[in-house]
Amino acid sequence: MVQNDMFQEEINPEFAALPGAGREMPVLREGKVVPDFAFFADGGDEGEPAAGKGEPAAEETGFPVITKRLEDVPHTGFADPNYYKVVLSGEGDIAQRVHTVLQKYINCADLKDKGVFRQQLTTAYWDFLAGVAKKSAGRIAVPKKFLLRFGILHPVFLNPDTRTFFSKITVDNEYSTPVYYLDEWFKAVGTGIIRNSTTDEVQSAKTNTNVRLQQLLEKATGKRDGAKGLLIAKDKERQNMEKVLTGRMGTVVAHAPLPGVGVNACYTEPQKQTFGELQELIKQLLKADRELELFLKDYYQADEDVKTLREKVETEGGSAEMDVQAVDTEFGTIRQMAKMTIGRQGNHFPMLTSEYFRCGPNDVATRENVIARLAWIESIDPEAFCRVYKNRLNRIVPIVILLPTYGDTGICWEPFDRYNRATSRGRIALPMYPKSLTIALLSAVADLRWQVAKEKASFYWMEEGLTGNYYQWFNAQKIKGDVKEYFIQDYIIWMTKESEGTQKLDKEIRGIFWRYMPFTQSVKEKLKTRSFTYQELYQRDVNRTMSDGY
Repeated sequence: MVQNDMFQEEINPEFAALPGAGREMPVLREGKVVPDFAFFADGGDEGEPAAGKGEPAAEETGFPVITKRLEDVPHTGFADPNYYKVVLSGEGDIAQRVHTVLQKYINCADLKDKGVFRQQLTTAYWDFLAGVAKKSAGRIAVPKKFLLRFGILHPVFLNPDTRTFFSKITVDNEYSTPVYYLDEWFKAVGTGIIRNSTTDEVQSAKTNTNVRLQQLLEKATGKRDGAKGLLIAKDKERQNMEKVLTGRMGTVVAHAPLPGVGVNACYTEPQKQTFGELQELIKQLLKADRELELFLKDYYQADEDVKTLREKVETEGGSAEMDVQAVDTEFGTIRQMAKMTIGRQGNHFPMLTSEYFRCGPNDVATRENVIARLAWIESIDPEAFCRVYKNRLNRIVPIVILLPTYGDTGICWEPFDRYNRATSRGRIALPMYPKSLTIALLSAVADLRWQVAKEKASFYWMEEGLTGNYYQWFNAQKIKGDVKEYFIQDYIIWMTKESEGTQKLDKEIRGIFWRYMPFTQSVKEKLKTRSFTYQELYQRDVNRTMSDGY
């Protein structure tokens, strides 16, 4: 092992700059180098502001089309020779501890001791990251942003190709879909734009006026979005009836001329029957219009409530500094999310290095890749992001939090806001560096689907609906283990194999999924021609529709 001379100098408590500028980087191992860890004087956190405020509005139709996954020209952030200096500047003693333990970890030749230093580095790194997160609401330095976002402590830990790839990832949020990098998430939580993730602990922040107003605003926003969804659905229903009415009227006014008389023929029997249909259709139109008027009134009232509460929030806390306690609480939750995405046997090393980075470009959970996969999921499972509200399906895309970890499993942290069960977004966490982004995202969506269905069934979750039917099958098979974990694995098979016509699931499970998690009509039409199994399931749909029992 080549010794790193730059690590021999101690860092004083004031973080005075150490000599070493222009020193040649020593080799760490074949094909890899370590950075010049020459330290720094305390510096300000100047840099680009973090992502703009405001939670994205709920999508109404679908996900945006991703036309470009990476930028054509890479940014120069990772080429900054002071990157490491800026990352650690202004963070106090914990930054010095990270630097010291990192020296020992890199220079250690004994594998046993290296494992000890690795554990110490992991603990120190997370404590250091908590301090950086608390400052993420204001103007945060670009290197600190990339540390939170990607886990890049120093670019030199990445080989040139990997460094170039990360420098081409789009920095700014150009989409309305609620997909957050970690720096953006802490900013949103700390400034009160989004409430803290739910935990089992009692939240002392309830006494905070601004937090309470924010909760009311979130609930009012959910009510408004729900009212708008109902409004749009009712308007479409009325438009469809108007099209039918127009078609029926065209049938009524169509007359054949009577030869030699010079007049048109009388109404035929089918035309006379249409008059009765028209009367019933007009009644339905009037009823739909009355309901539309009520929905419109509800929407205007809800929108006015949102505006009023938003003004109060801006008045009370619009100019307030970041809620450090909220970020500190959220950071603890995020760390638990990270552990869950990695799992017990996974790689818990907290920093991004080429040694552990094994993702292909399409499997890194960038915002663009995640949105594209979400759109793919919805193209097969159209109700994946829907919840029933007033007997109508309301499309509610969950918040996706991107964690810079080496995990392989996405999780659902909460299916919806406890203060707004009807129209609020759920929250799923996704590791950024999985072996397969598709599998990681499908596991999170499956977890979300299970929890939403379980909450909907409430005390009867083992008897009714999706969870009830699956649990009864699971119990009848006398399978050992966690029923939700089995469901998640079956959902992955459902989306990746069964949707393509490859029969891998148990026949009973296939029937349950077909009923409660139906494919899009186009997928069903394709599958019914593949085998008698899918044709039989398709026919059941037709029979249920005809009997109004679906």
